[in-house]
Amino acid sequence: MPGEQVLKKRRKARVIQVGSVKIGGNEPIVVQSMANTDTRDIEATVRQIHELQEAGCEIVRVAVLDEEAVEAIPAIKKRIQIPLIADIHFHYQLALKAIQNGADGIRINPGNIAPDKIAEIVRLSKERQTVIRIGVNAGSLQKDLIDEYDGVTAEAMYASALRNIEIFEDLGFELIKLSLKSSDVPMMIEAYRLIAAKTDYPLHLGVTEAGTLVDAAIKSALGIGTLLYEGIGDTIRVSVTGNPVLEIPVAYSILRALKIRKIGPEIISCPTCGRCQINLPDLVETIEKALAGRKEYIKVALMGCVVNGPGEAADADIGIAGGRGFGMMFKKGIAYKKVEEKDFVPMLLEEIKSMDNEK
Repeated sequence: MPGEQVLKKRRKARVIQVGSVKIGGNEPIVVQSMANTDTRDIEATVRQIHELQEAGCEIVRVAVLDEEAVEAIPAIKKRIQIPLIADIHFHYQLALKAIQNGADGIRINPGNIAPDKIAEIVRLSKERQTVIRIGVNAGSLQKDLIDEYDGVTAEAMYASALRNIEIFEDLGFELIKLSLKSSDVPMMIEAYRLIAAKTDYPLHLGVTEAGTLVDAAIKSALGIGTLLYEGIGDTIRVSVTGNPVLEIPVAYSILRALKIRKIGPEIISCPTCGRCQINLPDLVETIEKALAGRKEYIKVALMGCVVNGPGEAADADIGIAGGRGFGMMFKKGIAYKKVEEKDFVPMLLEEIKSMDNEK
């Protein structure tokens, strides 16, 4: 259609495989998260990973702080169904042990591990075909780059990534994915743009230390969303302070909003105004909870006005436009049946189930 905005062509990254999940190329953008449990507490960690799996997480990362944590990896892996990444800082021995213990990938920041120890990690990773994520972080850049670029900048992050890539390539290792994360959204965007233009390694997008849910959602939608719109990015993580399960719906909302992946429930609802004569906030909250964890895509419109509701949500699969004590149920913008307000929830869920069965 004239004037219609479309996503820019996706940057073609080389394809790598992390456990059962392919990343890059034309593969779907992968949604990741990180457990915030103590990895040494195997029960708590497995329980949280199961919650993340149920919410739609496709790759999970765990912090490996010490020997006890790295020894927990085999037991955790046996009880989960998604690839497991070991997150390691400073201690190269833990990286080696994580690979030996079956981690599907490791995340390291080469800036805080000695070059000769990086070579040991690379040798074992090459032998086991274990993916390494080079994680450049604005908070831990090498001092000489900070001095050279007059501070922590997108250019300094880019230079750090190139330096680290060169180390790995000189060692004959290319099973790499990259991240260049910052809590500064414009800096993060520019750093990823620079590296995307220079290499074809898969890119993991994220705004680090993004804050609690609202701030994290906004910063991630701007940072991750801008890059995805430009065709940059192969995996994403929305970082939220607190329960990581909250990250997953935000990640999928970003992908749905850009029409990159149609997965799970998309609920559209009006902000309400003086014409609204139903309890729309409660209706939306109830339907969201009822459809939480759903994998199949469906667009549900919940509107507070019988005048504009159906027209404003004409492309929804199903919806309700409310009036005083009743509502009009509609499919694809076409009025379907009149429903009393007390029956909104059961009738909607029944119709959705019926639609699923028809598929």
